[in-house]
Amino acid sequence: MNISQQISTTPFLDQKPGTSGLRKAVTVFQQPHYLENFIQSIFDSLEDLQGQTLVLGGDGRYYNRQAIQIILKMAAANGVGRIKVGQGGILSTPATSCIIRKYQALGGIILSASHNPGGPDGDFGVKYNISNGGPAPEKVTEAIYARTKVIDRYQIIEAPDVDLETLGESRMGDMVIEVIDSVEDYEKLMESLFDFDRIRQLLTSGNFRMCMDTLHAVAGPYAHAIFEQRLGAPAGTVRSGIPLEDFGGGHPDPNLVYAHELVDILYGENAPDFGAASDGDGDRNMILGRKFFVTPSDSLAVLAANAKLVPGYSSGLAGVARSMPTSEAVDRVAAQIGIECYETPTGWKFFGNLLDADKATLCGEESFGTGSNHVREKDGLWAVLFWLNILAVRQQSVEQIVREHWKTYGRNYYSRHDYEGVDTDQANTLMENLRSLVPTLKGKQFGNYQVEYGDDFSYTDPIDGSVSNKQGIRIGFTDGSRIVVRLSGTGTQGATLRIYLESYEPDPAKHDLDTQQALASLITLADQIGQIRNSIGREQPTVIT
Repeated sequence: MNISQQISTTPFLDQKPGTSGLRKAVTVFQQPHYLENFIQSIFDSLEDLQGQTLVLGGDGRYYNRQAIQIILKMAAANGVGRIKVGQGGILSTPATSCIIRKYQALGGIILSASHNPGGPDGDFGVKYNISNGGPAPEKVTEAIYARTKVIDRYQIIEAPDVDLETLGESRMGDMVIEVIDSVEDYEKLMESLFDFDRIRQLLTSGNFRMCMDTLHAVAGPYAHAIFEQRLGAPAGTVRSGIPLEDFGGGHPDPNLVYAHELVDILYGENAPDFGAASDGDGDRNMILGRKFFVTPSDSLAVLAANAKLVPGYSSGLAGVARSMPTSEAVDRVAAQIGIECYETPTGWKFFGNLLDADKATLCGEESFGTGSNHVREKDGLWAVLFWLNILAVRQQSVEQIVREHWKTYGRNYYSRHDYEGVDTDQANTLMENLRSLVPTLKGKQFGNYQVEYGDDFSYTDPIDGSVSNKQGIRIGFTDGSRIVVRLSGTGTQGATLRIYLESYEPDPAKHDLDTQQALASLITLADQIGQIRNSIGREQPTVIT
């Protein structure tokens, strides 16, 4: 017999969700009552929870399985009717969104700290997604946070742990627990969007080789099932394809620094034609050609420009959207094909209203995230399939496609400089100083650069009218160059200061410069205006992408 209990507790004052839920070190989540307080605060903030269906899964990182067992017992005690949980506790973030939408669930709980490191000394995270499949908007996360500050009890059932390996249904109290195939629904959705027959021809032709590195994270089972089994790519196409609790000791972030093994392969001798990587929870992507890196901003622009070649998007795009720090490359595509381009704050939740209202079809962020209206999350494998579909139709290399794109639209030289683990007070002081400085910059001349505008980006949602302030410092110049400075909300240690640099070059004769070289004068100017190195005591960024 399952006995429901009310456990007395006291609040933790550090449970404010960031741009992607609550992320903390594993050891923080392992404190008595810490996870339970946050989960109960989610349940207490939801209306009409009784009898509803929720989706539950995570990226397989350390503490994933233990957390799932706790959440199942709490859900049963709180009157949830049914929980669909991924086999082995595994569900990628885009697959969770897909399943919420397909089965009209009330929402879902995703256990992931995305691209942050895993293992006992790594990070853990909890994110709630709403009924459209997207991350909870600020009004929901604010309600959850408000509840965490006053919570005094949580509900849980005393019951044996659930077998997460065996597909099928079981009961816990009055709640049905359904262990589902983690890949099946997502794979069917992908097949409805892309020309699987044409991609299969490409992958089995003998003239094309790809390498997909899933970094021992959640996308491994999805990549094996779709690329090697369904689409016929040779065994071994997927690297590091088994999810591990510590991601094999690596950093599950698909960029040039942390996915260096893939980069070495694509820039080495006898390199494959196409390379891709995804992150901890499967929602990010990095795209590489042979000895050629595609920036996420360019990737979004190329997908938009070639969307009509892909069955799911052949009727055209309603619009496109990008986060404010993302380069303006996609803006140029939108202008040429006559559709709207929306500029939003960083955070995938800001795309949700645009997608739901059919104002945008494709959207993306410079932080290696792209997606569309098929789910309400960014989607790493979707982006890889989109590229493969374009490659199959155009029969050109990745580099040829991108260079032709630059020839048509011009090249946006673009880079992001991350300073990780910065002292929080120093980072906040730097931002406050910039915030007071930028309104005074308009019209000022810095060498060859004249300031056209300076502001702290504020966004008014065109659908619901909600306003988001202090979303990042923007300094724009008359030649189309930009400097953006903001603090990231995804780290767990200190602050991450991000400097974004962008310079537009319309002349094809100048499209072969090294990116850092092309941006050198802008990098110097960013430090001059922001006093970055002096303010935080750092000579070099931690990561340059």
